[in-house]
Amino acid sequence: MNYQQPTQNQPLASEKLAIDRKVFYIDLKENDRGRYVKITEDVGGRRDTIMVPVAALKEFHELLGRILEFETTLPQ
Repeated sequence: MNYQQPTQNQPLASEKLAIDRKVFYIDLKENDRGRYVKITEDVGGRRDTIMVPVAALKEFHELLGRILEFETTLPQ
């Protein structure tokens, strides 16, 4: 994990995950409305991004856990 003293537009913390041709960047950021997580998917230079407010992170995490748990029950 990358921790640093933030300057404007720089993340408070950052993670990177590379899988096949995809790279995911997960950044904890802050603006005048509060903290949020920015999740960016980069596939060959094309980027898609979602923002999740920190207030929703616990529920977001729980939902992902339930999806992962269900996925493990599916046949390969």
